Amino acid sequence: MRVKHWVLLSLAPLVFVGSVGMAAKKQSIERLLPFTSNTPVHSTRAESIAQMMNSTKPTVVSSGSFTSGEHPTQGTARVVNQNGKLFLELDQKFKTSNLGPDLVVILHRSSNVLGSTKPPAYPLKAGDYTLLAPLRKFSGTQRYAIPATINLAEYKSAVIWCRKFNATFGAARLVGQ
Repeated sequence: MRVKHWVLLSLAPLVFVGSVGMAAKKQSIERLLPFTSNTPVHSTRAESIAQMMNSTKPTVVSSGSFTSGEHPTQGTARVVNQNGKLFLELDQKFKTSNLGPDLVVILHRSSNVLGSTKPPAYPLKAGDYTLLAPLRKFSGTQRYAIPATINLAEYKSAVIWCRKFNATFGAARLVGQ
């Protein structure tokens, strides 16, 4: 009689673990199956989130690769439109020197910023550019809002510029998509 009890007691955990595993597997399968109910699809929360995600997807307006000026600068700049607002984005490959004390991100009117200035500093003239913001970091992805008051058609390049020494670190000619 004792042997039967021991056998039953030792089998109980196996039965329990097996049933929990089956329940978990069933839930996993149910998550993969399409949701069905009498509720219209457009009113479900998942559909609302999907619509929101699709409507916020940025579209590229223009882009260009950085060319080094005063200091090595690389990566891509692109202007994107997201929900009617414009942003200048620097990609994950963006990198510039950390030697500038006052680096800023600007939009410039010239499509050939480095060719229209003199080395080694490539100084810029007031009125040829508009300031977006101080550079947040010397490498990696970053995003800067372009004010709605700026007529983007007047600006042909994105530039990393040292305001204190009027030195252009790098420029990217922005070409429409």
